[in-house]
Amino acid sequence: MLALGKLLDLTLAGREPAEKTQLTVGGVRLRWLDQGALEVRPPEGRDNGLDLLLSAGIHGNETAPIELLDALIRAIARGELKPRARILFLFGNPEAMRRGVRYVEQDVNRLFSGGHEQSSGLEALRACLLERLAASFFSLPGRERVHYDLHTAIRGSAIEQFALCPWKEGRQPSRAELARLQAAGISAVLLQSKPSTVFSAYTCDRLDAQAFTLELGKSRPFGQNQQVDLSALRERLMQMIEGREPETDGSLQGLQLFRVDQEVIKYSEAFLLHLAEDVENFSPLQKDYVLAQDIGGKRWVIERKGTRIIFPNPRVASGLRAALLIVPATDAVLED
Repeated sequence: MLALGKLLDLTLAGREPAEKTQLTVGGVRLRWLDQGALEVRPPEGRDNGLDLLLSAGIHGNETAPIELLDALIRAIARGELKPRARILFLFGNPEAMRRGVRYVEQDVNRLFSGGHEQSSGLEALRACLLERLAASFFSLPGRERVHYDLHTAIRGSAIEQFALCPWKEGRQPSRAELARLQAAGISAVLLQSKPSTVFSAYTCDRLDAQAFTLELGKSRPFGQNQQVDLSALRERLMQMIEGREPETDGSLQGLQLFRVDQEVIKYSEAFLLHLAEDVENFSPLQKDYVLAQDIGGKRWVIERKGTRIIFPNPRVASGLRAALLIVPATDAVLED
C-alpha cells in the first residue's frame, strides 16, 4: 500500500510524509497538502465531474467517522477503490485527535465563516487553514460540489443518524440531495434557519457546496466503535467515489424532517437547564415546560406541541448555544 494511504497514522504521529505525491497502479494521484489533508484525483479521462469533500475529526474524540475515512483512504491507496471523483479528505483537528479530546483550546466548529478572525490560538489557525483548503478544492467551475462533515454526538440519540442542513439565503436542499443521504443511512434531516459558524455552513454559503453535517452515533475512543453502524454510509460514499450511484426515486418515504424553532443560549454561569444529564437527542418536550433559566429572569419555555431537543449541553462557555429546540417540518419546503 502507498505510504499516503496511512494518512491517519501520519496525522496521529504528527509526521510529514517523505513523498508528498504518489500514484496508484491504476493512475490515481494522491497528494498530501498539510497535516491531516489529502487530495485524491482520478486518472485523466476518468473524472466524472464530482468534487467530494469528506471531513472528520473536527472534534478530536469523535473517532468512528475518522476510522471510516481512514478505511476509504487505505482502499484507494491499495487500488481496491477506484475513484472517478476528485476527493479532499480532511482530519479537522489533529492535535485534539492525538489527545483524544473534543478540542484543545476552543471548538473548531464555532470558528468558521469569520469566527477564527475574532479569535486566536491553535484551533483558530486550523479553522483558517481548513477554509483555505476547502476554497482551493472547490475553485474549479462547472463541477458538482458535495461536502459531508462527519461527526458523532456527545450523548445518545433517539434518532441515531441524522443530518443538519445549513441555512443559505434563497436555497433549500433538493429531494435528490436528501434521497442520497437517506440511502446513506440518514433517518432525519434538520433544516437550519439562520447562519452559523460550523464547517458545513461555510462550504454551503461561501463555496456553494451541497453541504451537510452528519451525526452518526455516540462518540467513543478509537477501536471501540463496533456499535456504530456506518455500513450504509460507507457503501454510498464508495458509490459516489467510483461514480456508480444507483438512481433514487426521490420519494423520501420514512425520512423525518425538522426545522429549528429556537436556540437556547447560555448567557452566564447562572444558567440552569432543567433536564436529566442523560437525556437523549430528539427527546420530546411538553408544551409550557420551563426548560431553562438564566440571569436576569431569562427563561426558555416550550411554546409548541411536538418540540424536541438536540445537543443539550449546559457546560458550554457563556455566550454559546446550550441546546436547539426543533419541530417537525414538511417536505413542501424542498426543491425538486
